[in-house]
Amino acid sequence: MASTEGLMPITRAFLSSYYDKYPFSPLSQDVSRLTDEIHSMAKNLQKDAPLTEGESSLVLEAESHPPHKVDENLWKNREQLEEILFLLESSNWPPALQWQSTTEDVELVSVLGRLGEKFQSTLKSLQTFQSKNSEFVFNTVMTYMPQDFRGTLIRQQRERSERNKQAEVDALINSGGSIRDQYALLWNQQMERRRQLAQLGSATGVYKTLVKYLVGVPQVLLDFVQKINDDDGPMEEQRQRYGPPLYSLTKMVLNIRLFLSLLWRRFEAGKLSRSQITVLEEAVDIYTSEFQRFITFIRYFMLL
Repeated sequence: MASTEGLMPITRAFLSSYYDKYPFSPLSQDVSRLTDEIHSMAKNLQKDAPLTEGESSLVLEAESHPPHKVDENLWKNREQLEEILFLLESSNWPPALQWQSTTEDVELVSVLGRLGEKFQSTLKSLQTFQSKNSEFVFNTVMTYMPQDFRGTLIRQQRERSERNKQAEVDALINSGGSIRDQYALLWNQQMERRRQLAQLGSATGVYKTLVKYLVGVPQVLLDFVQKINDDDGPMEEQRQRYGPPLYSLTKMVLNIRLFLSLLWRRFEAGKLSRSQITVLEEAVDIYTSEFQRFITFIRYFMLL
């Protein structure tokens, strides 16, 4: 068990002082510009055919403010990346594009291939980040836990919980659940992880019996994890510091997905112009590069 000597309470003021040392360089101004252009292109497509119920939901989400929590935004970006990659699979292209009957169609297919590679790379980076971050948070907490049967019980509880979570996801996929359904489940599971951390700090739930034996665990750590889900707790400082650029990126990827979704159902009504393809390429380039820059930066500060 690591030494607890000199540990400071992990308050919002403490995190504020810490984050002062690590400002995030502002996003490229192209993020805002290209988001607006993609949104405008999507608005124009809405004139070609009435919106379906699903499309109306996408429009509402793209025009709403993104979630407040940093980790919820990361899951939202991951969901959109998977939805976009689904749209970019050749089997899901509009029939006219699948036929590639014109030179323009052939060129667009080439562009879509490049965009798919960028989205796939970004998705892989995000998946790796989230997996490593989950391990980092758990191992950080475990550093201050007794390295005997008590720590072993906590690890066994977590391993059992993670196996059950994966089984839930597998069952949903095997039953034909949509990408949206999968991510609703994944986010609920993430919230359950957060609740379990809070339970560890407050000696409730699955840890009620165990925590009373955790003599020597720093109170500052237990206090922090107990408040980890609070909207006005210490983690609010992270949201205030690093949330705004992530919100902009969430909005951007939502609009890219919206545009592609609307385009596919209206493809034969009016194909993309060269200028629209250029805007789409620029938007994907900027989104993927800036999002990867963000998660490379935030990996040093994420606590969830």
